[in-house]
Amino acid sequence: MIRAIVFDIGQTLTFYPIPLNWSKLYRPAFETVSEKLGIAISEEEYEHIGKVLTRYNTRINPRETEASSDEIFAEILEGTGIDKNRVNEIKREFYSFFRTDVDVYPEAEAVLKELKAKNILTATLSDVPYGMDNEYALGDLGNLIEFIDLPYTSNDIGFRKPLGIGLKRIAEEFHIDPTELVFVGDEQKDIECAHNAGTKGILINRTDEDKEFGQDLTISDLTGLLDAVAEINASLEMTNGTEETFDK
Repeated sequence: MIRAIVFDIGQTLTFYPIPLNWSKLYRPAFETVSEKLGIAISEEEYEHIGKVLTRYNTRINPRETEASSDEIFAEILEGTGIDKNRVNEIKREFYSFFRTDVDVYPEAEAVLKELKAKNILTATLSDVPYGMDNEYALGDLGNLIEFIDLPYTSNDIGFRKPLGIGLKRIAEEFHIDPTELVFVGDEQKDIECAHNAGTKGILINRTDEDKEFGQDLTISDLTGLLDAVAEINASLEMTNGTEETFDK
């Protein structure tokens, strides 16, 4: 039986009105940093900043291990004349640029409350972009954080999807088997992550686009989640019943 549900964050619990690949937004983001903090940035420095960010862009250069914001921004500032003591201000303004107009999906809170009422454990597992600190990545959840037992990102795990390490870690902390949780996400790597951990993967597809990533079930929004879990439970019961018959 399913005892826990793990959610991706972006485009699953919250809506981000920006492209998945931020490459074209590096310059506008740092121009905003320059304007808000009164920091002069030369063309050579903009070029250096872009090269570093591209190196850590997982849409271009996938990696399995997570990199911290301190590591990334130390490398950025090392190639500039910017005061390194202002790194936290710079990180704040950079990440804030991409969090403008982020919103929680309207059905999310009601669904999480219902899961809590049914004593189903909840967690998040989301890959952060460019080492984004949890105060920003989890801050976008707003009031939803109250209904999540383990709010995790790749910062907490040290590894990124589609490795199944994060889901296995969550199962351990919940003291359950990985087969007793499901993972809900909107990308192919979410489904692969679920299967790599030995769990079921539910794809949330809020578009009209046909998406076949090998998911176990597809829902169009979170209101279909409980029915999907009930379907998985029924399938598990049938499988277990069949196995018991064979054992006899």
